[in-house]
Amino acid sequence: MKRILLFLATNLAVVVVLGVVASLLGVNRFLTANGLDLGALLAFAAIMGFGGAFISLLMSKPIAKWSTGAQVIEQPRNATEQWLVESVARLSRNAGIPMPEVAIYEGEPNAFATGASKNGALVAVSTGLLHTMTREEAEAVLAHEVAHVANGDMVTLTLIQGVVNTFVVFLSRVVGYLVDSFLRRNDEEQSSGPGIGYLATTVVCDILFGVLASVIVAYFSRQREFRADAGAAQLMGNPRPMVSALRRLGGLEAGGLPQGIAAAGISGRPGWMALFASHPPIEERIAALQGR
Repeated sequence: MKRILLFLATNLAVVVVLGVVASLLGVNRFLTANGLDLGALLAFAAIMGFGGAFISLLMSKPIAKWSTGAQVIEQPRNATEQWLVESVARLSRNAGIPMPEVAIYEGEPNAFATGASKNGALVAVSTGLLHTMTREEAEAVLAHEVAHVANGDMVTLTLIQGVVNTFVVFLSRVVGYLVDSFLRRNDEEQSSGPGIGYLATTVVCDILFGVLASVIVAYFSRQREFRADAGAAQLMGNPRPMVSALRRLGGLEAGGLPQGIAAAGISGRPGWMALFASHPPIEERIAALQGR
């Protein structure tokens, strides 16, 4: 329930802020008496699309900490925490990036990386993963997350999300305007504002195009997972530890992550829902690591 409320509250706040920005810039007045102002609409769509994506990116680390209960290791309190900090420090040094924050959270086997930049990243691992994996396997997972940071995957996926969001907002309103104009073509007196056809069509198109956009973003996310696996193999010196970690995960139920950070986790999803999954099936990831 806490995660759901946080998700709804965050998205509502983002929409309100972006709506105010669009209003102040005057780009929300793209429906004019002379028709649709495509330039203003594109600016409005870009503000809503990229603005929402980048605000989510900037908020990703504090939201991840709050929603998972992840505790950043300031001073290691035991041998496990000491090993975690030293492992991430070594992997980060080898990857050529600044040391991320390292955190632990209670949960089923999983891990994630998040943050707005390479200089302010967070790598978190669950207690379930530490309890069920060998040190070598857990280190491979840490290497995978460090590779995400080194590859700039959070920013890359944010840019992709911003592009598709912009097109969703833009195309939905163009289609809504065309449908509304068609439905009111025989009206002798048309009101200056949009009709019910515009509003209904825009909502439907937002949903349909949003689903298609999710498929596109998920595809790129899966490609970043293959690359992070390869990066982990390189950091570990060979692919065997990552293959072993993935095989162990294949027999475990990966812990759920909040939607905003799921793309930086380690789980996979089989079946036709794989089109919407941020991670490829574990079998495909193992095959890619083994060069099959």
